[in-house]
Amino acid sequence: MPLVPLPFDASHTDCEARATALLAALREGDDGALHLFKWNHPELVHGSFAEARDRAPRLGLPDARLVLARSRAFENWDSMVAFTREVSRAGPVRSFEEAADAVVDGALARLSERLELDPTLVSARSVRRHRATLLHYLSANGLELERQRSPSSALAVGRLLLDAGADPSATARAYGGDCTTLSLLVSSVHPAEAGVQADLALLLVERGATLHPAVEGERAPLDVALSFGYLDTALRLVDAGAPVRTVDTAAALGLIDRVAALWDTADDDARHRAFALAAQHGQAAVVRALLARGADPGRFNPPGAHPHSTPLHQAAFAGHAKVVDLLLEAGARTDVRDTVHAGTPLDWARHAGHAAIAARLAESRS
Repeated sequence: MPLVPLPFDASHTDCEARATALLAALREGDDGALHLFKWNHPELVHGSFAEARDRAPRLGLPDARLVLARSRAFENWDSMVAFTREVSRAGPVRSFEEAADAVVDGALARLSERLELDPTLVSARSVRRHRATLLHYLSANGLELERQRSPSSALAVGRLLLDAGADPSATARAYGGDCTTLSLLVSSVHPAEAGVQADLALLLVERGATLHPAVEGERAPLDVALSFGYLDTALRLVDAGAPVRTVDTAAALGLIDRVAALWDTADDDARHRAFALAAQHGQAAVVRALLARGADPGRFNPPGAHPHSTPLHQAAFAGHAKVVDLLLEAGARTDVRDTVHAGTPLDWARHAGHAAIAARLAESRS
């Protein structure tokens, strides 16, 4: 079903109607509804789409309410209902929500007006479960689904917020931990597709965001960008001074001499991740060298490098024909299905529109 965003001040009645419609769409086999349930229902999020589809007939309105609430960054239905009451009247909650809309809309004049009326908004936090600041909304990631978008004026919005005193080191609660705006930004598809990701990342660094892990358990922004496939942004971070200290980072960047220097002291996890990331980023020379060192072309990728898939899945999806050829020549299997979508590398190539790679994979199966 097309997801028509609910406004922040949607009423309890509006939310109830949306949950009912969402459940009906799921029962009709709608892929959009299934996707929403898969990624927002706590009992489905760690399984495959096939498992979610099997569970669908047994899900009811309470499940749809929970999914809607969590997609809007509330812990549960009751907390969302309480929010609908609070946001319906003038006050700090409504003021923050209006400012957050201005951020994701790229509405500079509207945002500037809100900040002039209430300068404390720049350091205020959302009452939603992520507890984000306005600056976090520039990441378009880890927040309520309807606000995950990046305006063309995002860089100007970022400057406005930072000039007003926004803290680039503040964290929000997302993906099971505390995340800075920078770490969320460099793992987000929306600013990447809008062409603003790298410039926003450099702005944050210029204003004090660290290029090192900001909190315990968080990875360095460079490693996050590489894990999510944003090589151009990663290269900009390296130019800004991000250190290349591990073999997997060097492999993803295609620094073959650095890979060789770090290989002997790296553990198996780092070596495994190095091979996976080199394939994902099309670093053919590194892939060839690591195959010569005994890397397994058919092994599923490790945590931090899309563990639901193999190197061949990632290379095929990204359109890296030379790496696909190297993996096939090394014996990578073409019939392995990923553990989330149940697709083969051929399915992934077709989905991404890489016709020549899809033909090569189809030929290898015959």
